[in-house]
Amino acid sequence: MSVFGKLFGGGGKGGKGPSPQEAIQKLRETEEMLTKKQEYLEQKINAELITAKKNGTKNKRAALQALKRKKRYEKQLAQIDGTLSTIEFQREALENANTNTEVLKNMGFAAKAMKTAHENMDIDKVDDLMQDITEQQELAQEISDAISRPVGFGEECDEDELLAELEELEQEELDKNLLEIGGTEDVSLPSVPSNPLPKKPAAQKKRVEEDEDDMEELKAWAM
Repeated sequence: MSVFGKLFGGGGKGGKGPSPQEAIQKLRETEEMLTKKQEYLEQKINAELITAKKNGTKNKRAALQALKRKKRYEKQLAQIDGTLSTIEFQREALENANTNTEVLKNMGFAAKAMKTAHENMDIDKVDDLMQDITEQQELAQEISDAISRPVGFGEECDEDELLAELEELEQEELDKNLLEIGGTEDVSLPSVPSNPLPKKPAAQKKRVEEDEDDMEELKAWAM
């Protein structure tokens, strides 16, 4: 059995392969395990570094052994980093493939549903139905126009005849007003009195003559 077969729990030749969801779950579990391994190695590297610094001047042999272990842990850490990158890439590829599978499955389901909905539909029948609907709408419009058209009010009148009749009425009104104005000439006016106006008194007449004489003298003196 291959390494991936052991990882995904696959069986023999006749066994059914894991589903994408199962493979993705296994990869995530492996990522978690390797991440914990990374944290452990980082702690070990820091501890060996502290040991090497502590024994650098006192115990050179112990310091060298600590540095060797540190190098070994760093090598393992680098290997885990590469493995995690590979697993992450594979998991993302599986997730994308699983998403595409679900999308295609749903699109196929929708296509079948649409086909089922159209099984009992005939394009010719649809065209006939739409034509019938159009005809019925036109008929309904004609009926509405017929109902709204005024009836029982006689034939339409000629506008010229109406204007001529209106002019006759205006002329009759004008003639009537002129007759009323001409009738006012026969109204009797007050008579002018026939008795002569009273004459001015003699004294008043004399004063007027004296005033006129004074005016004549004044004019002569001014000259």
